Amino acid sequence: MDEQALVKKLRGEGFGHCYVWEDQPNTQYSDHTHAGVTAHIVLGGEMTVTMGGQSQKYRTGDRFDVPAGAVHSARMGPKGCRYVIGER
Repeated sequence: MDEQALVKKLRGEGFGHCYVWEDQPNTQYSDHTHAGVTAHIVLGGEMTVTMGGQSQKYRTGDRFDVPAGAVHSARMGPKGCRYVIGER
């Protein structure tokens, strides 16, 4: 996957702050929120996000957005996860 092209795409959608992030295997983020919308595009590995009582697993090539103020948590897969994040 072309990381720079994905960053450019997110910037074109109005995500002013974009970067690549990588988490180690089985990293967990407990319930939290963000002030603005965040977009995530998985570059490698996998993560499971729980939001609104529903859990969804995302793998390479998948995208998901988290609305501003939405309470959510995440757990990375056994091989970790590398992903592009866009914030607006």
